[in-house]
Amino acid sequence: MPAAVGASVCGRSSRSAQGTHPGTIWTAQRGCAPATTRQQAKRKGSALRRLTTNQTHRPAHRGTKFTLAAAMESEQAASERGGGTGGNAPRTQLCTSLVASTVQGMLAEAKEAVQMGADIVEIRLDYLQQLDPEKDVPSLLHLCPLPAIITYRPVWEGGKYDGPEAERLATLRLAALSGAAYVDVELKVAPLFFAGKQQSAAAAAAALCVGGDPLPPTTKVIVSSHDYEQTASEEELQELVERIHATGADIVKFATMANDITDAYRVLSVLRRCPVPCIALAMGERGQITRLLAPKYGGFLTFGALSPDRVSAPGQPTLQQLSSLYGLKEQGRNTAVLGIVGNPVSHSKSPAIHNAALQAVGLDAVYVPLLVDDMPSFLSTFTDLDWVGLSVTIPHKQAALQGASEVDPVAQQIGAVNTLVRQADGGLKGYNTDWSAAITAIERGLRPGLKAATDAATSPLSGKTVVVVGAGGAGRALAFGAAAKGAKVVIANRSVQKAADLAAQLDPPASACSLDELASGAVKGDVLVNTTSVGMQPQVDDTPVPAAALAGYELVFDAVYTPLHTRLLREAAEAGCAVVTGDTMFVGQAEDQFRLFTGVEPPKGLMSRVVLDSL
Repeated sequence: MPAAVGASVCGRSSRSAQGTHPGTIWTAQRGCAPATTRQQAKRKGSALRRLTTNQTHRPAHRGTKFTLAAAMESEQAASERGGGTGGNAPRTQLCTSLVASTVQGMLAEAKEAVQMGADIVEIRLDYLQQLDPEKDVPSLLHLCPLPAIITYRPVWEGGKYDGPEAERLATLRLAALSGAAYVDVELKVAPLFFAGKQQSAAAAAAALCVGGDPLPPTTKVIVSSHDYEQTASEEELQELVERIHATGADIVKFATMANDITDAYRVLSVLRRCPVPCIALAMGERGQITRLLAPKYGGFLTFGALSPDRVSAPGQPTLQQLSSLYGLKEQGRNTAVLGIVGNPVSHSKSPAIHNAALQAVGLDAVYVPLLVDDMPSFLSTFTDLDWVGLSVTIPHKQAALQGASEVDPVAQQIGAVNTLVRQADGGLKGYNTDWSAAITAIERGLRPGLKAATDAATSPLSGKTVVVVGAGGAGRALAFGAAAKGAKVVIANRSVQKAADLAAQLDPPASACSLDELASGAVKGDVLVNTTSVGMQPQVDDTPVPAAALAGYELVFDAVYTPLHTRLLREAAEAGCAVVTGDTMFVGQAEDQFRLFTGVEPPKGLMSRVVLDSL
């Protein structure tokens, strides 16, 4: 906890604090009630996924009717209450933290921030190895090319400063007097910073001082709270916002630790309804969407790092990712959201290829990574209509099938879903685009130049033995597809019982074996298909099948595409096998997903180029 600060340090009474009492700042939000249930959301008309290139308005909440007029009314309401990014509300600012250890290093970082499109910089004084406040603070502010937030974070709030508290607060006030656009003050010491807050308006105005000098009204005070362990309930977060605002804050900031992605949803829900300027972040990878979607939910700003090695908080993306990959400055409160659900998910190239395609065809939508631990909990929480579609990867494809309100017959037969599309009634329809993309890639590997669709009589897989490694969602899709093309299928899995269960569901029934039987060479085939994550980054030295067992296969396919040339494929090529890389399946299924999500044809060849460039 901070040490006591002497009474000689003066504060100020914020205009935003006058007449503020707990429980009052949310009254303007009655028109932005919590999202309705799926049954209440039923409406006539097409699903939100029916995006068009000239459709820039989309409902921001469940229960909103899919009409332009309703969207405009919602946006006007947001403008009147001063929140969100619709209407005349200020757009979300892009901020980066300067974390160099020297003043000159920070100034160099500030110039870099300008080049990378930042609007604001946060000068983290606690990162400086040496600091002479009276010399360095005015110098930093004078030479900084962008508006600056001065932050001097103490160790008790997750920062690096471990000195006298009075000196720290005096430095923040000096920053205000030196022309800082913003200063960041922790909630725990805000009453000390705003020492004159309880005086009358006239007396408070006279008390806005530091050593007798008034604080300039152009300096906005951010009052912040950080919880590095957990995320409180939505009600508790609202109460926290009330407490922060009541101190006299011009801008409210709270950051929590997301231990589950549903924590991020609570943070976004509070941010969306907050009627005062607010910065709301959930830290960690599970909370990353609070940073990526800040403009949609009305955040005052969001943070991006200059580079991956210069993050100032867990889960922070880079400036380049925010501005280019996620189109932060083009987002608005009506932007539709799509995403990739998985665990792990940080390796996925899906955001890169889908965002490139969305931007190329001019759709007001963004595609984000979603690290999900509990699929049922995620699906029951993220039910807003403007979350229009989800790609699903390991290990959630069977849970996605169970969570869908409607399932395409092919996906139902496969028993796994890799695509969920929001319907007009709020439900999700499940599809499987894995099997056709992968099977087509394998067929073309066996018969180069193949263009026409095939069946069990004409497919190059007909009559061949296809050994599928893995009995999860992708394994089910590949096994189903191979059987449909007339192949004899063998399922190899760590759990032989799970492999046998899947084998029994195919038509005709397949056979099952253990991974040890496959590795020993006791089980052979013509085509080997890996559908597990073995060999994926960062475990690039692993392989699902040893090199000694690869001889005799005509073709080996690996669904892993990071890295593109896995150990399995390298050793298969050395054994004389034809190889098919995972990007072929990945791009094919993504193109099919894009059609389902949007009703628009993806730009020809774009997704493939993006993947190959990134690899």
